[in-house]
Amino acid sequence: MTQFSTGSSHRPDVCVLGGGIVGLSVALGLQRNGLIVSIIDEGDTGLRASRGNFGLVWVQGKGDTLADYAQISRLSAKLWPQFAQELFSKTGINIELQQKGGLFFCLSDDELEQRKTMLTMMQKEANGDYPFEVLDLQQLRNFIPEAGPEVVGATYSPEDGHLNPLFLLRALTECFIKQGGKIHHSGKVCKLSKHGQSFKVETEKESYQCDQIVLAAGLGNKELAPQVGLNAPLTPNRGQVLICERVKPFLNYPTGHVRQTNEGTIQLGDSKEDVGFDTGTSTQVMATIAARASKMFPLLKNIRLIRAWGALRIMTPDGYPIYQASQTHQGAYLVTCHSGVTLGAFHHGPIADWIANDKQDFELEAFHAKRFAI
Repeated sequence: MTQFSTGSSHRPDVCVLGGGIVGLSVALGLQRNGLIVSIIDEGDTGLRASRGNFGLVWVQGKGDTLADYAQISRLSAKLWPQFAQELFSKTGINIELQQKGGLFFCLSDDELEQRKTMLTMMQKEANGDYPFEVLDLQQLRNFIPEAGPEVVGATYSPEDGHLNPLFLLRALTECFIKQGGKIHHSGKVCKLSKHGQSFKVETEKESYQCDQIVLAAGLGNKELAPQVGLNAPLTPNRGQVLICERVKPFLNYPTGHVRQTNEGTIQLGDSKEDVGFDTGTSTQVMATIAARASKMFPLLKNIRLIRAWGALRIMTPDGYPIYQASQTHQGAYLVTCHSGVTLGAFHHGPIADWIANDKQDFELEAFHAKRFAI
């Protein structure tokens, strides 16, 4: 085992457990605060939610039962252009961020009315500062002429957007390493402990010492959190994603179920399945996803599917994030959510500032795991 002594120049100030989009975003923010950061990552044996997501920077409807979540989602969306520019200037990687707004298609009058009611309530909760529009089919076709005749209408939010999640993961990784960060693919973390003012992180291959630790290990946080006096009641929720062949550009706005990449490929998704840790695909679910997409856009009926995969969301009982500092193991922090892309700029900014210097310009109480014990 490798043991970093207290006086070693390799000893990090902070160990971030988890090298996905959440962990990397926080790590870059900690570096911005002048800290020496190491990422301890399980490696390719991990579940890798960051490699299977839809790539949406999505605001509309998020936080319909928790205003604090709506606020941080909107804040993150506002911070994303600056974060994307920073990543480009330091790595030359364009993450293809587009924030011209997003559309949620509805295939029935009831569905559209429910969306309108929900967003109106959120607008009232925000004292009127929550922009959205309800569009009928004709109005929707002013945005996307290819919308199908079975579409009743859509809701539009000017704050929504999307990006390329694989380019994002690559840019985050390259930026972190260029700034002196170290990523250790050391297998699963087996044990966390605190000795005096230092934490010891033991993995299958090595052990590390640091002053602070950030739990950003996705579903792995469920086992890690209790070791430092925290609680992460997480369960997996599978989403299947379908990729179709390239077609002419027609979808200039992301939707909740279909988006088109810069390369022209079509991405379909938004299934929600409680199947444990099964990351596979099923013909029935893929058929349902494809059928809905074809109703939204009839031009998709005859295009070829080129690949599909399943990925696991990191879900809390209420679907909202957990951000919490340990009271028993000072210096340990839990950062976990299922919206790693949307909240990436928030994690890089306010969350990293909170961890680095206890600077808190937002209310965290609503995101404590203690809410699940009430």
